[in-house]
Amino acid sequence: MSKVNVHEAKTRFSRLLRRVAAGEEITIANRGVPVARLVPIPAETTRKLGFFRGQMTIPDDFDAPLSEEVLSLFEGKRHRSKKKP
Repeated sequence: MSKVNVHEAKTRFSRLLRRVAAGEEITIANRGVPVARLVPIPAETTRKLGFFRGQMTIPDDFDAPLSEEVLSLFEGKRHRSKKKP
């Protein structure tokens, strides 16, 4: 990890970014005191459309209103009854 002062970081910012893009971490210091760090960000992964095609289905009533019993559980109005063993 390299350490540069603020003045050098301002005057050579593009060069520092190239070094960071290559994987280096750079600490920026103000009067010898570290104040920031330039680090590479992980490469973004692209999503492949249709990756799960055919592996799952959505039922026709997916967006149908909930039953009163289920809705009351979500709203905290009624507790679910426990089954006896």
